[in-house]
Amino acid sequence: MIEDKNPQRTSISQLGEFGLIEHLTKNFEAKQPSTLKSIGDDGAVLNFGDKKAVVSTDLLIEGVHFDLSYMPLRHLGYKAVVVNLSDICAMNAKPTQITVSVAVSNRFPLEALEELFEGIALAAKFYNVDVIGGDTTSSQKGLIISVTAIGEANEEEIVYRNGAKPTDLLVVSGDLGSAYMGLQVLEREKQVFQVNPNNQPDLDAYSYLIERQLKPEARTDVRTLLFALEIKPTAMIDISDGLSSEIIHICKQSKVGCNLYEEKIPVDPQFINVCEEFTIDSTTVAINGGEDYELLFTIALEDFDKIKGNPNFTVIGHLTEETEGIHLITRANTKIPLKARGWDALEE
Repeated sequence: MIEDKNPQRTSISQLGEFGLIEHLTKNFEAKQPSTLKSIGDDGAVLNFGDKKAVVSTDLLIEGVHFDLSYMPLRHLGYKAVVVNLSDICAMNAKPTQITVSVAVSNRFPLEALEELFEGIALAAKFYNVDVIGGDTTSSQKGLIISVTAIGEANEEEIVYRNGAKPTDLLVVSGDLGSAYMGLQVLEREKQVFQVNPNNQPDLDAYSYLIERQLKPEARTDVRTLLFALEIKPTAMIDISDGLSSEIIHICKQSKVGCNLYEEKIPVDPQFINVCEEFTIDSTTVAINGGEDYELLFTIALEDFDKIKGNPNFTVIGHLTEETEGIHLITRANTKIPLKARGWDALEE
């Protein structure tokens, strides 16, 4: 697609706050039965009847959580929704509504916000959630996005972080580490571009990793898959800060220990290739990378037969008594204490 070097620029101040809200949200249509009142009043009204509501909020700040030199605004809008829906999925609930708040500096014209909201609308449509409100304000420092996600579940379906037992199995959806390596590729290409703006990167060999970074998906399917398998997890969390960090959250809140097996951690072949290219240890990235938005959960040992061989899930370890501690069992069969190093470890 040829980029328009002279795109239309409409000043946001021409619309005013309420005109802007009306303009950006005119295409949002409420479809959930629980949405009684959506945008346009002091508050949205939701009716969940017998169901429990689950709410989660995330803030994304330019220069901290995203870099607009390689993150298209449309992708950013989509990702801002996904990272919040992932938290609802981690409670074993069904996402139903979101609110979206943005703070923008005067360097963003209306067309830029339209792109951002196109991404938000695409995610809302794909995941069948209603956009029911939010706020817009000005910013001195660039773009800030806050999304609040709301979901519903029957009380007996909700899964917390504190229900794991010492004999439970540790299970993960999808594969890990790819989002972090996608970010490394984008950062490298940004540096190359800064030196030579005429250099056009060939990113075909990195397509999966880049997609995992720029357009992650929330695992709304896991709830349905587990229901079909007649499995209710004993504890669950989403992998936003890295596998090791999330395992430690579950272990601390459930008062258990854990053995995580290095050889069991699921990774993509493209991920392995790029780790070698960057001369970075693939296991270090897989357990500390973050932003994969896969689900990590524990199941009772007796449910193993129901889940083994399922292509959506990988058993990566088992829980132990709290006194045994939290460990990584390497391929060489050595036992290393697991630390919540997250992003920091990888930036060293």
